[in-house]
Amino acid sequence: MGQLQKLIHEKLDPSDRTDRVGRYLDLFLITLIAINVAAVVLETVGSINARFHTAFWVIEVISVVVFSVEYIARVWASPEHPEFQDKAHPRLAYMLSPLALIDLLAILPFYLGFIVDMDLRFLRVLRLLRILKLTRYSSAMSMLLDVFREEANAFFAGFFILIVLLVLAASGAYLAEHEVQPDKFGSIPAAMWWAMATLTTVGYGDVTPITPAGQIFGSLVGVVGIGIAALPAGILASGMADLLRRRRAELTKQLRVALEDGVIDANEEEELEQIRRDLGLSKRVAEEIRDDVQRSRKHAGLGQCPHCGRNLG
Repeated sequence: MGQLQKLIHEKLDPSDRTDRVGRYLDLFLITLIAINVAAVVLETVGSINARFHTAFWVIEVISVVVFSVEYIARVWASPEHPEFQDKAHPRLAYMLSPLALIDLLAILPFYLGFIVDMDLRFLRVLRLLRILKLTRYSSAMSMLLDVFREEANAFFAGFFILIVLLVLAASGAYLAEHEVQPDKFGSIPAAMWWAMATLTTVGYGDVTPITPAGQIFGSLVGVVGIGIAALPAGILASGMADLLRRRRAELTKQLRVALEDGVIDANEEEELEQIRRDLGLSKRVAEEIRDDVQRSRKHAGLGQCPHCGRNLG
């Protein structure tokens, strides 16, 4: 039983795809997700849905069966995952992980349709969440999730600042405009629509201040909104740059270890390639890092005797 768990984990886990079966399985799941999302989108076109309704239903059933089997298999084999094998309840810990929750959301709308009486259009939209399953196969999306996880406190701080400014902006707009525009600024909650549209620099124009005080205050809120809108982008860019720097440093470290004996054999080459894929770095970046490491080793060895390795200085 343990060997079967290990085998399933090796075929499904994105950290181990050196064999042909694993690669074909990944390609099959990615293709199925793409077909599924396309079918959900096309279903919203009345003429297309009327003509291919049966085909869409077959795609849905097949997809749910495959995704359900995949989810159950991943949960069952999760004790073999390095991240969860030391947990007291590895399967429960895996089920609460972000990727497992995405897998669950991908199949949940189908079963909810049989259990709960809900609007089918709402369930169709929920099925579009299956596109998030591509996160498992995209190093860029995985990197983005890692940044959100690592910078969660910074994002929370930015969100908290936005909430405070939203309340202050809505309060100021209410004081300046509620007498002349009671239908749009009659209360602070009503003014929050204008405050949110202005702070996020969307500016729909459906609600605007008309008093001099309100226009001056609105201009200040708009200027502040430019900085607020740039805050999450700055946090994200900084987090991405820091994560890339650390991943490059990790690959550099592993390359230096592999080159300690002066050569990289076939096994070390395979391990380095696996590390590169795990870190989500492109082959071009890996080659640049390798060239830098080899160049630095060459410069470091210029002052040494080629026979004994002693410094000649």
